[in-house]
Amino acid sequence: MSARTNKPHEVVERALELSRADGCVVIADERSTANLRWAGNALTTNGVTRGRTLTVIATVDGAQGTASGVVSRSAVTVDELEPLVRAAEAAARGAGPAEDAQPLVTGVAPSPEFTEAPAETSSAVFADFAPALGEAFARARAGGRELYGFANHELVSSYVGTSAGLRLRHDQPNGTLEVNAKSPDRTRSAWAGRSTRDFKDVNPTALDAELAVRLGWAERRLELPAGRYETLLPPSAVADLLIYQLWSASGRDAAEGRTVFSKPGGGTRVGERLTELPLTLRSDPHEPGLESAPFVIAHSSGGDQSVFDNGLPLTATEWVRRGELNRLTTSRHGAGLTGLPTAPGIDNLILDGGEDRSLEEMVAATGRGLLLTCLWYIREVDPATLLLTGLTRDGVYLVEDGEVTGEVNNFRFNESPVDLLGRAAEAGRTEKTLPREWSDWFTRAAMPALRVPDFNMSSVSQGV
Repeated sequence: MSARTNKPHEVVERALELSRADGCVVIADERSTANLRWAGNALTTNGVTRGRTLTVIATVDGAQGTASGVVSRSAVTVDELEPLVRAAEAAARGAGPAEDAQPLVTGVAPSPEFTEAPAETSSAVFADFAPALGEAFARARAGGRELYGFANHELVSSYVGTSAGLRLRHDQPNGTLEVNAKSPDRTRSAWAGRSTRDFKDVNPTALDAELAVRLGWAERRLELPAGRYETLLPPSAVADLLIYQLWSASGRDAAEGRTVFSKPGGGTRVGERLTELPLTLRSDPHEPGLESAPFVIAHSSGGDQSVFDNGLPLTATEWVRRGELNRLTTSRHGAGLTGLPTAPGIDNLILDGGEDRSLEEMVAATGRGLLLTCLWYIREVDPATLLLTGLTRDGVYLVEDGEVTGEVNNFRFNESPVDLLGRAAEAGRTEKTLPREWSDWFTRAAMPALRVPDFNMSSVSQGV
């Protein structure tokens, strides 16, 4: 092999050859992005980027047990590999025994495309989208609206090689579209977002039409006090809450009495009913349109993620099954400690089991309540109950007798997603959605709208 070779799979192979550790995992992430930005109904910037991150995980079997060292660096070529490998080995030798130590995964068939060049995106991904965006600008201009926003497409090819023989590769496309519409005097604002794999299933003119309706609703402004209101949470808001719930669903933490999923007196709440609605919260790496890595890619250990599990196959997992808590995220190490089944996290989330009613139909069936657009600045208040606080943003609307009658002020809320599931009176049709708060970290979600009879708006907010 040429020392000048820079192909990702050869970089992985060379790093494994250089390793003097007892065990080694190498992850090469080849990332390319393309983006568009616009303001005031006109494109402002566009760009394309390329980059590589290499992570080397060295394991050393010492007298006290197996230790691991993890080092990641960007823009690494073959010529720069040895210092990186040695740094990971030094980190492993300097660390104490790794609590999550397990034998490296074996027996997984290699990816046929492991030796192929990485997938790359380019501005061509916007070939159909950009002209449609121009049409949306024209319609917005004619309608007295200003559109602001961005479209971002990313392709990450991850190559995972281990000293135990694994040679795996996954290509992950990820696209996000966010659009804000504002009135010319900037007193009214509305937001819409979409998640996409390739920008072929998003329609900017349809988003503009949706935003035009919301700006129309905001022409009448009302002030409401804090309190508990019947509230319709759209899929985006539901996704933000339930993603945080998934991130907080560590089996080990629950077994140790530290989370909302801990059972009083010991153990976990697996098997308990969380909601009377027949809802199933699940993840599936092969979910159509929401496909994600079918094996563990762990750049670090923490919670119920372990670098020793790299390459472990992932399968469809029901976290909540027809209203009952069914699984908690659990590494192989966590499974050994708790007796729970091994269930690593998966990079998508779907809630289904609701009725086949659109959000518009749920609005039409509402006597008096609030319709939200999205949530932001979500923060944890109490892990024991998973109480979260956050703000509403870009449109809270009053619904009266089945119609939206105006926009009201924003609120700060205090709610637990687990408690919300238990109190939800109705779930609508599951649809693909973009979680606004977590869109930098988690974009693959499909959720229904939820009707909550007594959502806690704890105080009035001046947020927009």
